[in-house]
Amino acid sequence: MKFSVPRRAAALSAVAALALAGFTGVSANAAPAAVAAPDIPLANVKQHLTDLQSIASANGGNRAHGRTGYKASIDFVKAKLDAAGYTTTVQQFTSSGATGYNLIADWPGGDPNQVLMAGAHLDSVTSGAGINDNGSGSAAVLETALAVSRAGFQPTKHLRFGWWGAEELGLVGSKYYVNNLPSAERSKVSGYLNFDMIGSPNPGYFVYDDDPTIEQTFKDYFAGLGVPTEIETEGDGRSDHASFKNVGIPVGGLFTGASRVKSSAQVQKWGGTATAFDRCYHSSCDSTSNINDTALDRNSDAVAHAIWTLSAGTTTPPPGKVFENTADVSIPDNGAAVTSTANVTGITGNAPSTLKVDVNIVHTYRGDLVVDLVAPDGSVYNVHNLSGGSADNIVQTYTVNASSEVANGAWKLRVQDKAAQDTGYINSFKLTFP
Repeated sequence: MKFSVPRRAAALSAVAALALAGFTGVSANAAPAAVAAPDIPLANVKQHLTDLQSIASANGGNRAHGRTGYKASIDFVKAKLDAAGYTTTVQQFTSSGATGYNLIADWPGGDPNQVLMAGAHLDSVTSGAGINDNGSGSAAVLETALAVSRAGFQPTKHLRFGWWGAEELGLVGSKYYVNNLPSAERSKVSGYLNFDMIGSPNPGYFVYDDDPTIEQTFKDYFAGLGVPTEIETEGDGRSDHASFKNVGIPVGGLFTGASRVKSSAQVQKWGGTATAFDRCYHSSCDSTSNINDTALDRNSDAVAHAIWTLSAGTTTPPPGKVFENTADVSIPDNGAAVTSTANVTGITGNAPSTLKVDVNIVHTYRGDLVVDLVAPDGSVYNVHNLSGGSADNIVQTYTVNASSEVANGAWKLRVQDKAAQDTGYINSFKLTFP
């Protein structure tokens, strides 16, 4: 977050003017009932922060504008979004004699005349890795965008995400984006949500008081958690939302505090100590140890809540990834178990709790068979155990909760004939990851 831009003036009258002019295109009255947002896994957000820390460590200790660490940060986020099905655009600009970059990611679908944006600045200052300022906001927005993809979310509005460069030099990247957005395109942006420093180690819970509907969306979320909020004033108008607000786009966002000292009343309200919200603000100690997990978790979930609520839509699971072995494997009569192997690649994280296992076994008596799914680490999930039934084949789809297993690796269908005078073979074995 950059603290050198003058404060805004006449905030309340500006909000009122926007509302009267009809710019608050996020009215809940006009939107269909929203689908509940998914929980954003804290571990995933923290992994993004670890990766950003590693990028800084490998590039002179920072991710600042014009430095190799910033370009590596852009490339890192872009690769995640490309793999998740986003249309990404890298926008170049020049500031202080160096090339800067914005990253824009559009989720396919939604009304192109109603665009809901969320963003965060990705650059750090030169003195440190910038993990709270602003890896925290960047990572939460990234993980929310990935959650949109995982859920197959189909919002009524078009979703767009942005990661801004050179914010620390005076909101340069976001200003460049907005100033180069034709007026007709600006009018399509129904709201911009900004997330700058949302994991401060001695946190407060601050909500921007700009667009009333966006503000209330965040307040309602935190009220549901029993967490009191305050209006954000320390960085009022001094982050990238100001670039959007200045051209009449409704804005809102979250903040957990920077160098200002937490008051005794705020300590009573939120806990912590009567010291700076972030003692490592713009310092070399703004590393992965400079994060409050509870604040990061709550705010990351709030990001997703706002995206789901303000865009409104439905969730349809995307087509699954299928891994199949169609080679015949003979099953010995009353003999040792045999296996058919499907090699799973390209799946991030663990297997789902709804892993689909399609079995096609040609056999003279299904009641003599024991059929197991064996995970890459050797864990066994029984899907058919001498259950009797008709004296014929097994052609069936099973659902297995294998959520504790790493997805990638060799998964095996293991079959054993436990009685004599039978013949058969595994015809095919297929895994479908939703």
